[in-house]
Amino acid sequence: MNNRQSSSGIFGAFSALPGGIWALGLVSLFMDISSELIHSLLPVFMSSVLGVSMTTIGLIEGVAEATAAMTKIFSGAISDYLGKRKLLAGIGYGLAAVTKPIFPLANTIGWVFAARFIDRIGKGIRGAPRDALVADLTPRKLRGAAYGLRQSLDSIGAVVGPLIAVVFMVWLANNIRAVLWIAVIPAFIAVALLIFAVHDPEPTGDSASKRIPLKFTDVKLLPPHYWLIVLLGAVFTMARFSEAFLILRAQDVGLTIGYVPLMLVVMNLFYTITAYPAGVAADKLNRRTILIVGLVMLVAADLMLAAATAPFLAFIGAALWGIHMGLTQGLFAKLVADAAPEALRGTAFGIFNLVSGVMLLLSSFIAGMLWSAFGAPATFLTGAGFAMIAVIGLFGLFR
Repeated sequence: MNNRQSSSGIFGAFSALPGGIWALGLVSLFMDISSELIHSLLPVFMSSVLGVSMTTIGLIEGVAEATAAMTKIFSGAISDYLGKRKLLAGIGYGLAAVTKPIFPLANTIGWVFAARFIDRIGKGIRGAPRDALVADLTPRKLRGAAYGLRQSLDSIGAVVGPLIAVVFMVWLANNIRAVLWIAVIPAFIAVALLIFAVHDPEPTGDSASKRIPLKFTDVKLLPPHYWLIVLLGAVFTMARFSEAFLILRAQDVGLTIGYVPLMLVVMNLFYTITAYPAGVAADKLNRRTILIVGLVMLVAADLMLAAATAPFLAFIGAALWGIHMGLTQGLFAKLVADAAPEALRGTAFGIFNLVSGVMLLLSSFIAGMLWSAFGAPATFLTGAGFAMIAVIGLFGLFR
């Protein structure tokens, strides 16, 4: 009885999660420290040091994320076929790690584009197998908590990375290239953790019998409800363009270059605080309600960022954006995992991420064009409009 009561709460679910989930979370933590340190400075590096336009920044960010998404569909399907999630996740994390030194060495936008492209291929290779591995390692009743924990540890890294960027920007007198070199260290720690602390679950006769040949027609086996989730995720992504525009907005309203990474610190701090409780709630409460609250937070964030005239208001917008992310990202992972057949789980995550990535390319490019043509407020007001469309769509998906 006591075990049931303890596992019914947040901390009960927290302690009941398998060790492999914790190890995967730590891998995400260290890789995100590395990636977010770079991403918190990269938009400013491109605009201030390399002189790149907002439209180009939006295009680069969109192409990078779309590349990751397109890669995920293949890595997810291959992981289903091989039944070895860790192998592909390790290739993806390793590829991301070896590209980190390219950023501080870049002298032209071509080098930055190449580094972002290769780094996102690594993200694409690891994403779907890692998400499927979380489901493989976790009982169904704890999946929301498992995805929430991974998202929380991931976002802790996303808080620590920009904080490190701020500290070293101050210490090194805003020498962006020198600070970017710091990101190499946690990336290789993440790879080492994955190699030595994460393992695929032992195959069973039942799981082996469910493995099916690798072919494109397998997507027909995904149920109609899954495709509704993919459609809703696409609309969500159109409302949530690249976070590079949060950083640029902070600089736009007067935050000095050395402190612009604080926008991601604030956003990811609230993401961290929200993600795990939201994941636990997703196992118990109405999913539509949680998603609607998340969208309301996104609308509020967009409106605040559109109206911001000082850094403090931009920070409020970033906090609301982070709450939106915490409420929705882990929940979408749970929805995909629950809707997909076990043998096609990696494929399902790959397709979902592919569609979301294409939408992110489109939304980031549109955001950059709107910013260049009409200013920052138009970018964020358009995002709020797409979020309202997603709210309407939710009423047709879940009861």
